[in-house]
Amino acid sequence: MYISSIDLSDFRNYHSLSLEFDPGNNIIFGDNAQGKTNLLEACFVSATTRSHRGSKDSELISFGAEEAHIRTKVEKQGRETAIDFHLKQGKKKGIAVNHVPLKRSADLFGILNIILFSPEDLNIIKEGPSERRRFMDMELCQLDRVYLSDLTNYRKALNQRNALLKDLYYDKSLEGTLDAWDLQLVNYGKKLIDRRAKFIEDLAPIVSSLHREISDRKEEPLVAYEPAVSAGAFEESLFMARDRDIRLGSTSVGPHRDDISFAIDGRDIRTYGSEGQKRTCALSLKLSEIRLVESLIDDKPVLLLDDVLSELDRSRQNLLLSSLSDVQTIITCTGLDDFVENRFRTDRLIHVVAGTAEVVEKE
Repeated sequence: MYISSIDLSDFRNYHSLSLEFDPGNNIIFGDNAQGKTNLLEACFVSATTRSHRGSKDSELISFGAEEAHIRTKVEKQGRETAIDFHLKQGKKKGIAVNHVPLKRSADLFGILNIILFSPEDLNIIKEGPSERRRFMDMELCQLDRVYLSDLTNYRKALNQRNALLKDLYYDKSLEGTLDAWDLQLVNYGKKLIDRRAKFIEDLAPIVSSLHREISDRKEEPLVAYEPAVSAGAFEESLFMARDRDIRLGSTSVGPHRDDISFAIDGRDIRTYGSEGQKRTCALSLKLSEIRLVESLIDDKPVLLLDDVLSELDRSRQNLLLSSLSDVQTIITCTGLDDFVENRFRTDRLIHVVAGTAEVVEKE
């Protein structure tokens, strides 16, 4: 699959833009703060309904404007699909696929599979568990609509339970109503745990293989899912933690506290790994997504790289660029030197200046 074109109206700093992409390698270059990342953000929103920056929908609309549009055309297995986003101040976003409005935003997932790699992702190993859970959830939501539904329902039940726990601190008579939320939490939580375990089981050998290649076969990490509680023990553990949860006013047990572990020679990379090992493992983790998604959907995802090359040394640049064959790649950068020095095939050059983007001829 690939994105053939994108049209923006009053999105971020783009008042009006119509841009075509090549199915191969697209390099978006220009000075900082000109709108390069905004283009990737628009592509990401088209696939996942939300910004990778965590921005609210209202923040995506140009300053002073009342509404914004993102219109994306996707070529997938010989068929064109049009995805239309309509964002309006103070109102719920509207999404249409091939001009048919979607009843639920979740129905968009799976139409366009996107993997985004930003400099922040290089810190996924050394950051807290929430970043690694976000990594699992974002990929699984694109691959599995049932998982998306279970995750949404789990979060709703968790929020309701936490609100009730806070009320219980002042009114103990409400404790009996916890049982209903516990049942929902356990029901959906078990499904999340099982699906995450399978996801990491499939991903782990790919990460190890890529890491071994990057490190010149000197290292092979052991990647494992680290659930906060097993699916089988969740219900009992939740009940046993009830008194503590009431004191704390929050739920202390469940997959909302899961993590992923990374080890080399029995040593936890998260704690004891060097900066180079952490970056290599992070790079392997992101690249492994491409191979896994391809095997699961029998198609290739679109890869977005947001100024990542500037954060990598030459050997890691080489590995990253050599891994991008047959995948549509949209890359942002400030200069083209790294691509020239790595002899990277460039199919389309796009120059961004102050909210305008223009295709330029290659020399």
